[in-house]
Amino acid sequence: MSGLSNTEAAAIKLQQLSTQAAALLVYRDLIDDDLSQTYLNLLALLAQPETSKAAILQAYSRWFYAVSKTASGWLDWIEAKILSADNPFARQAQLRPLAELPPGLTQAASHDLNLLQRWAIAGPSLIQAALSTLAMPELPMVQTLEPKDLERSPFFATLTWAETLPALAKHYQQYGIGRFATAKALRWRNGTLEGIGNPEQIQLTDLVGYDWQQTALKQNTEALLAGHTALNVLLYGSRGSGKSALIKALMTEYGDRGLRLIELNKADMMHLPDVIEQIRSSVLKFIIFIDDLSFEDEENSYKALKVVLEGNLTARPANVAVYATSNRRHLIREFFDDRPRPSSADEVHAWDTVQEKLSLSDRFGLTLTFEPADQNTYLKIVRHLAQRARIDLPDETLTHQALQWTVRHNVRSGRTARQFIDYLRGQKS
Repeated sequence: MSGLSNTEAAAIKLQQLSTQAAALLVYRDLIDDDLSQTYLNLLALLAQPETSKAAILQAYSRWFYAVSKTASGWLDWIEAKILSADNPFARQAQLRPLAELPPGLTQAASHDLNLLQRWAIAGPSLIQAALSTLAMPELPMVQTLEPKDLERSPFFATLTWAETLPALAKHYQQYGIGRFATAKALRWRNGTLEGIGNPEQIQLTDLVGYDWQQTALKQNTEALLAGHTALNVLLYGSRGSGKSALIKALMTEYGDRGLRLIELNKADMMHLPDVIEQIRSSVLKFIIFIDDLSFEDEENSYKALKVVLEGNLTARPANVAVYATSNRRHLIREFFDDRPRPSSADEVHAWDTVQEKLSLSDRFGLTLTFEPADQNTYLKIVRHLAQRARIDLPDETLTHQALQWTVRHNVRSGRTARQFIDYLRGQKS
């Protein structure tokens, strides 16, 4: 760019960054984001000499505000978008070794990574220089990064981002793509799966009692993670015994090994086949979590669950298992009047109807029973939670108060123990 002034040369570089956005081949979803649009708009205005200072200030403030909303920064935002991408390259890279992908696809990904590197690093520096040249008032700057600053990132530590392609492909293989890469817990809403922002974090070590049930559930989950066909599991029994907490703790325990938890309400049971289809091709493993499962006599949505549990012509994917909790062993409410009598004239094959209702529970390959906690188990849970909460009371006093608590609440369970410890925490504060 010899013969050009510094201002003209900077304007050309800004214009190149702005127009190169159209050349993104596989990471094009970044262009559609509002943050990218504010960035591209600012680049375009700075590249035009006739643009007013007021327009540039307004464009810069919009970009700065959009970056600030990310709570991370411009570079971090671009890196996060790359790591959680859902595009043709990411979809194939999560399933096959990089060497087996079409050469054109890997070349396109390398091309895009180098372009996005210029966005992340050169862009802020050029913007800062342009604002200084235009004698703008002193403005706080969006982070301007030097290559040495990239040492903090394991994926983008090289001077050329395209060199990270093998590590990036391994990342997709381990953590998945799209919403599955950013959320360990999801729920079905409005026809799609969405991440749960702040899922409840429960540690398996916090759960005391029901040891054989916990061992059996962990073994089944580890089989799922190992790529074997895992059993669908029904956890039923006493209320407050920790059935749901045990399933939620699996997400905390195995989330970094590629396990995702999908919460499905009973009202959405008819969409269960749609949920399955959205996760069938993922490299990750999924537990579909249905809490407090039971059906009234007139409900028919349980039939969708039966199809998924036992299958139809469409094979059940090996990366999915259904874990359901219930206070009822027989999930569909049944009345004595449902049972046929010799005088019944309502249905010729009435026993078939009864068997259909009872067969839903039988389709779970593993059933874990949670009996009501006895006094020793209840006190064991109380002592464990008190130790974790650092509640320093003599054992005699703790035991007496814990038993008094059950008298007032009329039940011994893990839930009652946790409520008692929460009460003591409040008293302590």
